[in-house]
Amino acid sequence: MDKNTLDLPDEEFRDLLNKATDLVLEKYTALEGRKAFHSFEQKEIMSWFDEPLPESGIDPQKVLKETKTKVFDSATDNIGLNMYAYVMAGGSQLSIIGEYLAAAINQNLGKWHLSPGISEIERRVVQWGADIIGYGENVGGVLGSGGSAANLHGLTIARNIFFEKKGIRKKGLFNQTPFIVYASKEVHGCIDKSVELLGIGTDHLRKIPTNNDHTIDLNALTSQVDQDISDGFEPFCIVGTAGTVNTGAIDDLDALADIAEKYQMWFHIDGAYGGLASTLEPLKPKYKGLKRADSVAIDFHKWLYQTFEVGCVLVKDWDTLRRAYFKKADYLNSQLEQEGRLDFNEHTFQLSRNAKSLKVWMSVKTYGMKRIREMIQKDIELTHYLCDQIQDSEDFELKSRSDLAVACFRYKGNNNDEQQISALNEQLIPALENDGRVFITGTRLNGTFVIRACVINHRKQKKDIDYLLHIIREVAKSLES
Repeated sequence: MDKNTLDLPDEEFRDLLNKATDLVLEKYTALEGRKAFHSFEQKEIMSWFDEPLPESGIDPQKVLKETKTKVFDSATDNIGLNMYAYVMAGGSQLSIIGEYLAAAINQNLGKWHLSPGISEIERRVVQWGADIIGYGENVGGVLGSGGSAANLHGLTIARNIFFEKKGIRKKGLFNQTPFIVYASKEVHGCIDKSVELLGIGTDHLRKIPTNNDHTIDLNALTSQVDQDISDGFEPFCIVGTAGTVNTGAIDDLDALADIAEKYQMWFHIDGAYGGLASTLEPLKPKYKGLKRADSVAIDFHKWLYQTFEVGCVLVKDWDTLRRAYFKKADYLNSQLEQEGRLDFNEHTFQLSRNAKSLKVWMSVKTYGMKRIREMIQKDIELTHYLCDQIQDSEDFELKSRSDLAVACFRYKGNNNDEQQISALNEQLIPALENDGRVFITGTRLNGTFVIRACVINHRKQKKDIDYLLHIIREVAKSLES
């Protein structure tokens, strides 16, 4: 190795890249029958990496081998056939290649002239995101880490623009009339975190009750807004959910847009989980009102099957973003540069940002939206198949089904005692994790503990759903005995 650089000789670098490629190919050619989770004790895994800061380096081939045994071989199988926890879409192979190439050229999207091609690709990907959900033409937007960041962006833009005349970016929240954010009680937890980070405080986040279908209760919402006005608060923002994580419920977005308009509030939509499903023709009526939102969060590492991480916030135009975020700095002055360049640092919080858009652009161009829609539809149909199998069984109980790809259910066996069924299902989750053949988690619906399956992976087939139920039965019976 040349002591005047960190670069390896060309042949050595090529050999290392080839061996790394072999590791990737091995992962993707051995999906069948693979464990979803490896049940190592946390202390054991911690011990693998318990070492002092290296002063002298070692052979990169040894580091690659260690990476294989300690990282690749023990990794939770997020890409595999038996992952049902959270919202883990499995990624795609074109997305991997996009990540690889983006890392190779190491672009920084803070300034256009640091990343000309990628800056224009991100602008195009933002518009494609708007096209997918029917949000509008010539929209503004920025890619970020995921749905949580996109929702934080949306509420930050909302606060800065909504209170622009009050000079909130200069004065902050001091001496402001307390203002209120409204969302259903099924809203994602990142909204709580966002109002905390923005200084609004969760005391000013109203969690509105839901209907039987887990969508926001519109009458309860309007009553709460009227009460807050009467109490001297300022209604600020409604957060509609275009697919809750718990059940996939889609709020009545058009009605929420009407309420926001009536009370002159900002309307933000959390479409991180379900927003992209609005591209399916049969579901479009469910998303009526989406294009009326002032801001929308969507997540490409969900139903665009991208590798982690890439979310997106959308607003109606670029000027909205610039008004929300621009801060003059002499070292970032763009006055001497060509007209028409869009510097992303003027339209978002971050200066240094990596090239998340390349993998999205490559994937959409390669697969095409027709094929991607077919995969989204397949995920939803597989979830319906899971629900049907549960309803037709005698030992499972379906607790919720949706238009999207989430199903909540319980294993009950031959048991009719409510407390025993609840206790058994709470024991099932850690038992299934310890077993490792499938990976699934639970949640609570109206206080009742349930198993929650999210079927969002283009690789899954009906046989994988059958396998899931088989493993749950097997592990549950071992607990019962």
